[in-house]
This record gives sequence, C-alpha cells and structure tokens, in this order.
Amino acid sequence: MARPIPDHPSTAWYVLVTAAQVFEDMQSDNAILHLRRKVNGGWVRMPTPVRIRANGQPLWRKHPEADVAVMYVSVPGDAGLEMASTDLLASDADLAKFEIHPGDELECLGYPLGLEANDVGFPVLRSGTIASYPLLPTATTKSFLFDFRIFKGNSGGPVYFTDRNRYYGGSTHLGETIRLVVGLVSQESVMPQHIVGPYSEELRQLQLGLAIVIHASLIKQAIESLPAPGLPSTSN
Repeated sequence: MARPIPDHPSTAWYVLVTAAQVFEDMQSDNAILHLRRKVNGGWVRMPTPVRIRANGQPLWRKHPEADVAVMYVSVPGDAGLEMASTDLLASDADLAKFEIHPGDELECLGYPLGLEANDVGFPVLRSGTIASYPLLPTATTKSFLFDFRIFKGNSGGPVYFTDRNRYYGGSTHLGETIRLVVGLVSQESVMPQHIVGPYSEELRQLQLGLAIVIHASLIKQAIESLPAPGLPSTSN
C-alpha cells in the first residue's frame, strides 16, 4: 500500500503488508517480491529482492495484538503498481456508515497452496461473505470470520469490499461506488476432530471453509507505528 506523506499529497511511501506469520516462517534474511511490469501490452514478472532481517533481527514491525506485519519497501519505477492509499483501510466509522454486516460479499486475493493464476504470478481472486457478528468495535473484536474456500497460501492476502448503489442510512445511494480494504487473511479456522478406534486414535483438523480476517483498523495501526523514513519510495 502507499502511505501518503503529510503535507505532500503527490508523494507516498510504499508499505508491504502481510500476516506476521508469513515473515516469521521465512528462514532467510531475504525474500523475493514478485512484481510485474507491462511490456508490449503484456506482463513480465519482476522478481525483486527484499531484505526482511538484518543481523538476525526483523526489519518489519508487528502489531502487538494481531497477526499483522508491515515494512517499508523500495519499488522499481517501472513496476506498474497502482497507488493503493492506506486511506482505503476501513475504519470503524466506515463500517458503521455503510452498514457493513454479516452476509455482505467480500473478495480476496491469494495463492492457495502456492497456486498462481498465470505464469507472471498474478494472485487468485476468491469471494465469499462475512460470517460472524459483531464486527464493531474492531479494537475489541480484532477479527471476523470470512466464508470462502481458504487454503494454506492465502495468509496475508488482502480482503476488500466493493459495492455500488448501496442501501444504507435509510436510502439507496445511486451512482455511488464504495471501495474499502476491510482486512487481511490471518489463518484458516479449523475444528479439531479426535477419532478413537479399537486399536488407534487420531487427531484431525476438519476444514470449515472459514478464514480469520484481521480488521483493517489494526493494519492501519501497524502502519502508523512505522517511523517516517528519510525519503519517499514513490511519487505521482
């Protein structure tokens, strides 16, 4: 995401956002960020090294109460990234204003079991609905359940809400389009299943098709905890 620089609306710092467990599970001090750029109307993969540790110490900042990690990254100028501002992160006021509730449809990007959508590495788009209540206040709930087909590899994926001509506040808002990032996928919600037989016993994890999603407000808190770097990482 792009964190706007105060008093300089045309510039921003790029922030890499993911689930903290994604970084923690990596053994190397370096990761590869797979970006893409447009060439002759098509896309070309751009593997970009990102240093995530120095002298064994993490370079990312973890939210103290949630599975969220953030860090600044430098992005090549020809990477073709859209400037997705951190202003898109849904606040409690946004969730209340637009009356976002269980049953509302959400979309999510990820790499289920490492699957890429194509040979240039675009993620797979899935969709589902909000499956738990209450959502507010997010400082207390911290997460919610998302009913979609989740697999390992979806952790850290952005979850977002889009709607047009939505009914809220007692009327239908014709011509209005709502776009919000409501959170990120933390992990799959599973049910332990203890099976006991005459000669053996087994503990299984029963898939429920539910994801635990960390609220966007906690992502924003993590980003705001980052110190301001000396130079912006991108500009319009």
